[in-house]
Amino acid sequence: MGAIYLIRHGQASFGAADYDALSPLGFEQSTLVGAELKRRGVEFAQVRSGTLARQRDTAATALKALGCDVPAIEDERWNEYDHVDIAAHHAGGAPQEDPREYQRLLDAALTAWVDSGDSGPCTESWPAFLGRCTAALAELAGSLGKGENGLVFTSGGVLGAVAGALLGTPGPGLLKLNRVTVNTGITKLTSGRGGVNLLSFNEHPHLEGENARLLSYR
Repeated sequence: MGAIYLIRHGQASFGAADYDALSPLGFEQSTLVGAELKRRGVEFAQVRSGTLARQRDTAATALKALGCDVPAIEDERWNEYDHVDIAAHHAGGAPQEDPREYQRLLDAALTAWVDSGDSGPCTESWPAFLGRCTAALAELAGSLGKGENGLVFTSGGVLGAVAGALLGTPGPGLLKLNRVTVNTGITKLTSGRGGVNLLSFNEHPHLEGENARLLSYR
């Protein structure tokens, strides 16, 4: 049975003018997750990445550490939801100067976004977001041969939605799982005749022990 490994991007530049850029810590995390995959001895037949800079740079850095020469195919369906658009419509904006207040407002905005369904004011609705994420996963799973593994570099909201969908609770999955995903956490799915199933969520042994200082959630 093959597997699909979903990796959240490294730490981005929260509070900076350009959020969509890996921080120095994010590059360290990306190197470590690549080394962790190498330690596990996993070989990948296909690699995917969202088109956001933080996702692409995480992919490039991790693949180098992994020693994998399979090219990362960019697919915007693995991109994160637009947190600025969602917060603007459902919470009046979420200032990044105060991380706790930002998280409170974002949680409220995401809840309203999910509850509004197709009728919400955002450019991308919750059902549309969920649909593109699950479609990207289904396409990757269908393209893998028997026993082959896939690797994806994506974001926390995608991970929460996908994991929730596989458990039959996509909305609660987004709201509960998204906020606890760690940067470069590893989510593992099995892929075979029985379909795609969630095996583990948010593994981060590479950010424990002597590397615990590198653990981050945003």
